[in-house]
Amino acid sequence: MMRECQTIVVERDTEWRGAYATEPCEAAWASEAIFFIRALSAVGTPDQALSARVQISPDGMRWCDEGTEVPLPSGEAVTFGRVRHFGGWLRLAGELPDGIAMRVIVYLVLKS
Repeated sequence: MMRECQTIVVERDTEWRGAYATEPCEAAWASEAIFFIRALSAVGTPDQALSARVQISPDGMRWCDEGTEVPLPSGEAVTFGRVRHFGGWLRLAGELPDGIAMRVIVYLVLKS
């Protein structure tokens, strides 16, 4: 049986400032997922390393933290986080401190 794979751009040239969350993605058919975050630009210098939280949902409306954190990239680096056993819906969420902003592209790669 051939495995199925899909790459979805869930955020494209999106500014994250303060509280943020990506567009939700229905992924019940997949058995594994990888979020990639690419920073296009950043404003401000954080005092500590920052990360986005993977969130899961049974219906795409009510969310809880899954436990995986994806580090936010510095410069034009790309970071990633792997997820398994996530149920129906996935997204990233987090909060940037005052004075910090990022423009990002977020990819979600799903495999059955």
